[in-house]
Amino acid sequence: MNFLESVKMATTALTANKLRSTLTMLGIIIGNASVIAMVGVGEGAQDYVTDQIEGLGPNVLFIVPGSRETQRATFNVPKTLVLSDAEAIAEQVPGVTDVAPEYNSRALITRGNRNANATVVGTTDGFLSVRNFDMAQGRFFGELDARRSNPVAVLGGDLAERLLDGRNPVGQTVRVDDVSFRVIGVLDEKGTNLGLNYDDAVVIPLNTMVNRLVGRTSPYGIELTYISASVADPERMDAAKFQIANLLRLRHQVVSEDDFTINSQQDLLEISDTITGALTVMLAAIAGISLLVGGIGIMNIMLVSVRERTQEIGLRKAVGASQRDVLSQFMIEAVILSAAGGVIGTAVGISGALLIGLVTPFTPGISMSAAVVAVVVSGGIGLFFGVFPARQAARLDPIVALRSA
Repeated sequence: MNFLESVKMATTALTANKLRSTLTMLGIIIGNASVIAMVGVGEGAQDYVTDQIEGLGPNVLFIVPGSRETQRATFNVPKTLVLSDAEAIAEQVPGVTDVAPEYNSRALITRGNRNANATVVGTTDGFLSVRNFDMAQGRFFGELDARRSNPVAVLGGDLAERLLDGRNPVGQTVRVDDVSFRVIGVLDEKGTNLGLNYDDAVVIPLNTMVNRLVGRTSPYGIELTYISASVADPERMDAAKFQIANLLRLRHQVVSEDDFTINSQQDLLEISDTITGALTVMLAAIAGISLLVGGIGIMNIMLVSVRERTQEIGLRKAVGASQRDVLSQFMIEAVILSAAGGVIGTAVGISGALLIGLVTPFTPGISMSAAVVAVVVSGGIGLFFGVFPARQAARLDPIVALRSA
C-alpha cells in the first residue's frame, strides 16, 4: 500500500468519528495556543522594556545611592548623593555634557475640587536634554527659576488631564501640599521610566522643592534620589563611568565598599534581557506541559481506537495487509491529529497574543518561524505518542482479531 492510500484511509477513519477526533486534538490545540501566546507576550514584554530603557535618554549614566549589595539587602537605601556631587560631576568629568539631579517624593496635588496623590520631581533645567523629554505645551523652567526658587511647575500629561479636565493647563495654579505653584508647561507623554511614571507627576525646580516643600534632609547638602548624566560620545561611556566613580569615591572618602552605584543604558538592557528572557522560557516551558498532556491524550485515544477496530485490523491483515501497512496507517492518523491540532492551536495562539496586545501596553512579537516550529513539534509529538498504539495494532494476530470480533 502506498503512502497516499494510507493517508486517505487514515483521514477517512478520523472523519468517521469527528467528535472524538476533535476532542483528541483539543489538548494539542490548547498546548500550541499557550506556547505561541506566551512566547509572543514574552517577546513583546522584552521589546517594551527595551524601548522604555532606550527612552531614558541617549548615552545616559544613572548614579543611585547605595551599593548593589545594600540595594538588595534593604528597602531603606542610604541617601548618600547630594546636589554638590552632581555639580562636581558636571564640572570635573570631561565627557559629561549635562547633568540632571533628581529628588522625588509623594504629595497631594489639588486644583479646585480635584486632587491627586502624585510624584513630585525636583530637578534642574538640564532634565529635558539629559532624560530626552519633550514639551507638549508651554515651557520648562530655567536656571533663573531655580536660582530664585520660583513656585513654577511642569505637569505630566495624565496629571494635567486629571486636574484640569481638558482645559489649557498653562497659567493655571495648582497646590502641592498647600503650596501654590503656577503651571508653566506640560510634558509630552512618555510613560514609565526607572519605575516612575512621569506622565502622572509634577516637575518643579529642585531649589523650590527644598526651600518650600521638603527642607534640607541631609547635613551634607541637598539630598538626591539619583543623578542622570549624559555623555557626548557613546565610545566614552566606560571612561566617563570610571571617572565619575573615582570622583565620588574621593568626595565620599570611600574606604572599602562604594556607597553609590553607576548604571548605563547597556547595563540596564542586559539586566532586562536576562530577566525577560528567563520569564519567556519559563512561560513557554509551563505552556509546553499542555503539549505533553495533549500527546498523552492522543496515545490514549489511539489505544482505544485500536481496541474498537480490532475486527477491521484483523480483516485487513487477513486479506494481505502487512504489519508495516497497519503501523503506517495508525502512525499517520496520530500525526494528522497532532499536526491539525498544531495548526489550529497556532492560529488560536496568534489571535490570543494579538488580543493581549490590545489590553496591555506592549505589542506581542509574532514569529512565523516559531509558529512553523510549533506545528512541526506538534506533529513530532503525535508521531512519538502514536508509536505504541500503532505497534499494538500492527502486532495483532489476524485470526485472534477476527475471532475476538
